[in-house]
Amino acid sequence: MAKFLIVEARFYDHLNDLLIEGATAALEDEGHRVEILTVPGALEIPGAIAMAAESGRYDGFVAIGVVIRGETYHFEVVSNESARGIMALTMDGIAIGNGILTVENEAQALVRADPKQSDKGGGAARAAARMLQIASSFGD
Repeated sequence: MAKFLIVEARFYDHLNDLLIEGATAALEDEGHRVEILTVPGALEIPGAIAMAAESGRYDGFVAIGVVIRGETYHFEVVSNESARGIMALTMDGIAIGNGILTVENEAQALVRADPKQSDKGGGAARAAARMLQIASSFGD
């Protein structure tokens, strides 16, 4: 049994709740323990994961958030840089599932977040668990 930290950028409560529902169910179904940490925005997720990983208290992480395209370039910055930060951490051997949705509108986000539809939260959690399993196969 591993301990996972879900790091969420809470902006769209109803969408985050669905993502967390899927992620939590996926991890608990595999017998893992789950804690949740809320950060100000998607750009803060990689930093929070890095800090939590450094603490040694968690075995894996799930990044959760929703970024909906607006009228400015901010969407690209947030989408690209949060993904880049998470990828950099995975290259350091940290087991992370990326469940940050980057979508054009709320309708797309709802389909992807809903555990009864695309279940991207559950998918991210299963990816994190699998990455932890892969890391464990190589030993400490």
